[in-house]
This record gives sequence, structure tokens and C-alpha cells, in this order.
Amino acid sequence: MPEKFDVIVVGAGPAGSACALVAARNGLNVLLIERGEYPGSKNVMGGVLFSKQLRDLVPEFWKEAPLERPVVDHRYMVLGEKSAVQIGYKGMEWGEEPYNSFTVQRAQFDQWFAKKAVEAGALLINETVVKECIVENGKVVGVRTDRPDGDVYADVVVLADGVNSLLAKQLGFRKEHAPDHVALCVMEVINLPKDKINDRFNVKENQGVAIEIFGESTKGNFGAAFLYTNKDSINIGVGTTVAAMVKDKLKPYDLLDQLKSHPNIAPLIEGGTSAEYLAHLIPEGGYRSVQKVVGNGVVVIGDAASMVNAIHGEGSNLAMHSGQLAAEAIVQAKKRGDFSESSLNAYRDALNSSFIMKDLEKYKDAPHTLEANPQYFKEYVPMVTKAVGKFFTVDGTPKRDKQKQIMKIFTGEKGTFKVLTDIYRVWKAVK
Repeated sequence: MPEKFDVIVVGAGPAGSACALVAARNGLNVLLIERGEYPGSKNVMGGVLFSKQLRDLVPEFWKEAPLERPVVDHRYMVLGEKSAVQIGYKGMEWGEEPYNSFTVQRAQFDQWFAKKAVEAGALLINETVVKECIVENGKVVGVRTDRPDGDVYADVVVLADGVNSLLAKQLGFRKEHAPDHVALCVMEVINLPKDKINDRFNVKENQGVAIEIFGESTKGNFGAAFLYTNKDSINIGVGTTVAAMVKDKLKPYDLLDQLKSHPNIAPLIEGGTSAEYLAHLIPEGGYRSVQKVVGNGVVVIGDAASMVNAIHGEGSNLAMHSGQLAAEAIVQAKKRGDFSESSLNAYRDALNSSFIMKDLEKYKDAPHTLEANPQYFKEYVPMVTKAVGKFFTVDGTPKRDKQKQIMKIFTGEKGTFKVLTDIYRVWKAVK
């Protein structure tokens, strides 16, 4: 193996592989290092991959990538103890090229995506842990791995080592995540025959459903659950902040078991067999958690830079686009022969001009607002299910009286002014 590369990318997830792919296509000598047995072996995600950013990198990727189903039905569900309020959109156009999103299994998808980088010329090394960055005269010049004689050098090191990014911490680029800025997500893969999936979710064989679930699924805490259909299995999971789990003494697998037994969820997975359990930390601090992303000879991308839009459930698409932007900046830096922070700041500037930072900036106050005001999940969500249930119950009550009863559900204990204040606060956080 050469001792010197143009670029070393640490982590072969969507961010790292996107960066390696673009850099290798532009003629750079790229080393892609993965600590797992193979790309994807250390990763878990809910299962929806939005296609636009991948389509920019691999046109018509759906013709070769290991995908599950194109999502044509995206629903939002608010759970009460025995009830559910649903809203969603079912668009048949999403089931046609160029598609909007797909359900995927990361173990298969990440291997395929990393292979695309290898086909472009990158060198992939698995089962290798990067212990630290090598810093000389204030500049990152390589990495130290756990292999014998494992020091490897490069003009630029790209940190794509995930939510806990020990390397970014080593460089002082970021602090430890606050407990309310990181969520612990647990997921189960449940095998279920495709004909049962099609019947239960009212879709055809090559159509998928994504359901985002709020309310009772997290016991009134900030967070969400999900259920996604694959070809012949279902991904079901739930996540809430570490702060909430500590405060309320919640166990993640208990939350998952309770979700699976909910009367509105249990029929959807009935008769399925458990295939796999997974757990993963997700950075959910948003805009305020994105810290230093550029230094002398180094850039940070994807989850390692906290680029997750928790409000819209977007992560992998942000990761891939940040990897692309980083690679493009590195290609230009190579042409200049300048890998200083000021030269690589082109990546930071591109980020700030992209949808990534614009979307994160839009919702910069939302995570803190929802976490700091537990009434939204603990009080208002149950009120919604109760009010909708009251509205649709035909019991001989005059409709005008029923409207008054529904209004009292929301304002009875709090008062109208308090309710309007809470509505304004959350509107301001997401407007």
C-alpha cells in the first residue's frame, strides 16, 4: 500500500463513500478506511433513502443498487393509548423514475455504494481502526491505524467516522454531544411475506410505505418511531433523546416492545418473525450542533459533523451531499497545491450555500424548543387524539356543543392564552 495518498477518508458510510467516489472520479489517489468487517456492518438507519443526492452521483442508480421498495405512501401517525390519528400522501408518481425515495437495508446498500467508489479508483480497507490523526506543525498530515506500521499520510484527511467522531474530538473540532442533542434509536427487522405486506398496507409489490409515528411511542418525550416496508420484511423502530431516557428511566427495547404491542401497530406486524435487532446513536441537535468542519489538511462530513435534519427525518441524503461538496473542494485545493484551512474553506462555504445548512438553520431552534417544553409531546399530543376521537364520535351531542367540548380539551386546564403562547412558540421555531 502506498504510504502517501491525496485523500484519506475515514468511514465508508454514505458520506465517506460519496466523498471517495467524487474524489477518485476526479483523478485523486484515495484511501477509504472502514472499521467494520464491511461497509454497513456498523450502521443502522430507519430505512428511507431520498434519491436526489444519490441520483446526482450515480444516475439511474435504481437499476443496480440493492434497494427494497420505492416509497409511494408517506404517512404521519399520532398515537394515543388505544388510538391513532393519521395524515399522509400517496403519490403514484413516486413509484416511477426518477423516484422520490426508497426503503433500503444499510448493510447491503453501503457495500454497494462503497464498491462504486472502488470502481472509480479508491482503495478500500476494511477492519481497520483509525486511532488518531497525525498532526505536524498544526496540520493534519495523515492517520494512525491499528495495523502494524499503520501510519498512512495524505494531503487531506476526511472525517466521516460517525456521530461520536473521536477524531474530531481529538482535534478539538467538537465537544461531547449534550444528552438532549443525541438520540438513541433501536430498530428491529421483522420478516413478513410480501403478499401480507401488500395486503396490509394496500400497496402493490413494487410499492413501499413509510410511517413516521409520534406520541405514545416515546411516552410523551421528544422523539419518534417509524415503520417502513421492505420487499419481504418490515423495519420498525423508535428513538428518543438520551436525556429523556435518563430522566424518565426509559429502556429503548421496552419502548420498542410497547410500540409493537400497540393496538394500531400490532396487526401490521402480526405473524412476522424477528430477523435482527440494531441500535444506533443519531445526532439531533441540528444547526447548533454543527461545529468546526474545516482545518489545516482536514474536513468533517456527515454524521461526524451533526448533519441530520431530525424534523424531516433526513440524514443519508445530507451525508452524501456533504461528502460530494467536500470532495469538490479538495479537488480544487489539489489544483492549487494548497491544503490549508483557508483553501479548504471552500467546502464550508459550499455547505453554507447548500440546502443542508439552509434547512438546518431554518429549524435551528426546533430541537431545543421541543425538548425544553415537554408539554408538546406529553400534553398536546394526547389532546389531539382525544379531540379527534371526540369529533368523530356520533353520540347525539349537538355539533355546536361538541365543538365547545373539543375547545375545552385544549384550553380547559391551560387557558386560551397559554395555549396560544405555546402555539406561537413552536410556530416560531419551525417557520
